[in-house]
Amino acid sequence: MIFPRLRRTSLSALVVALTAAATIGTTAAMSSAPATTPSTTAHADASPAARYGGPGHGGRTDAERAYRDLLDHSDRAKILTAAHRGQWRDAPENSLPAITAAFDDGAEIVELDVRLTADGVPVLMHDTTVDRTTDGSGPVSSFTLAEIKELRLKEGLGGAQTALTDERVPTLAEAMEVAADRGLVNLDKGWPAREKIWDVLVGTGTVRNGLFKSDAPVAEVRAFREAHPDAVYLHMISDDNLTAFDEFGDDQPVGYEVVFGSEQDAVARAPFLERLAGESRVWINSMWDGLADHLTDEASLIDPSRGWESLVTTFRASMIQTDDVEKLEHWLRTGEGDPLPRGSVRVQAEDFAPGGAGVAYRDVDAGNRGNLDMRPGEDVDISDADGNVRVSWMRGGEWLTYEVDVPRTGRYELSARVSSPYTPAGTYTVSFDGGPASERVAVRSTTSHDKQELQASGVVEHLTEGRHTVRVSLPDDAYQNWNLDYLQLDRAAR
Repeated sequence: MIFPRLRRTSLSALVVALTAAATIGTTAAMSSAPATTPSTTAHADASPAARYGGPGHGGRTDAERAYRDLLDHSDRAKILTAAHRGQWRDAPENSLPAITAAFDDGAEIVELDVRLTADGVPVLMHDTTVDRTTDGSGPVSSFTLAEIKELRLKEGLGGAQTALTDERVPTLAEAMEVAADRGLVNLDKGWPAREKIWDVLVGTGTVRNGLFKSDAPVAEVRAFREAHPDAVYLHMISDDNLTAFDEFGDDQPVGYEVVFGSEQDAVARAPFLERLAGESRVWINSMWDGLADHLTDEASLIDPSRGWESLVTTFRASMIQTDDVEKLEHWLRTGEGDPLPRGSVRVQAEDFAPGGAGVAYRDVDAGNRGNLDMRPGEDVDISDADGNVRVSWMRGGEWLTYEVDVPRTGRYELSARVSSPYTPAGTYTVSFDGGPASERVAVRSTTSHDKQELQASGVVEHLTEGRHTVRVSLPDDAYQNWNLDYLQLDRAAR
């Protein structure tokens, strides 16, 4: 069942609903024990969509609806999802397919980065150079448009070892044409090129689609807005420029991007946020630690109250920028973070079996090289990446053993949630209950150490109901440099 994004209730009713949801919707997704699935009625009652925002205002296109929703600053405003650099999990960041995929996955806004070429054409590129995301090298500003169009984009977030695609660097005009009927575009990095960007928006008929953004002095912003009264503008605010809100006076931006390293920051305190939310949209980023304390995408997947839910209820977010569009949209519909499928078994990487070295694991380097001392006296490298607890520094010759409780006899396929920026990232084998090792499974690059992906292994095993052991072994004749978040056993198709 799909739960529509209903208009949210008052904040007091929201708190009551959250309390009820916590009682109804607790899952066992983070343990090896089988999870129970709440009833659809419980999901409907607990759905953040039902509490936080609904179908929004009418309009002939998705872009028109998104624009009208953006202008709704009431307590009943719909929560808007912003895709960081587009849906880079499906296509190269800042590419045209990434824009399309983000809107297809439910985002109302795509965040794109704008730079100028040597001949003054706005193109999409996050970095000042093309090195990370293309097969070229050098500053964006050193390439003419014709030259930058010769470059090929790399998969995902790019990187030195990331595979090339056939995608090319888009111009802003091309991006706005894709977004014209689909949604809004947050024009990050673009303030220095605002006049060029304005010309593109006018030329493509997408003035209402483009969201200018900066932390520039208010006088500078006011001058631009007076010269371009139809421009849609968001202001970046932190403790460093806290007075900007008062300086804007009666002419407030449509939204504020709130950045706080700690919830104790003045910009993150309730009285200030109440004032902000009373006049404008509140945009908060959840991609990594430091953007909103530790309220991240990864923390949200473990427990939404540690991330997205807190951003909305405590910090008044009505727009959330994420690296996990599909998961955020799923949470808005159901109230779940990273749900365990019915009948599946999941075990966290750090929850390896007891018994110590030689029994539960083999680690080739002494000590825990991670930043989390969760298993004192044991040498497995456990780290925290933006709220994701995982085993890191996976190296050839190592192995880990896990105990899992299978809820029902049947055939199960193993998957692993992993991350690595390398190609190849690594290889592993799997054995059950001391039996023979499987064929080797390749770990695919996720184009980042800190961005995880659940990857099916293709290893299928018939398991009886009850407890079993699973050993993951890393061959020492293969390159290994990856991180393991969890293992999952899903019922295989007959």
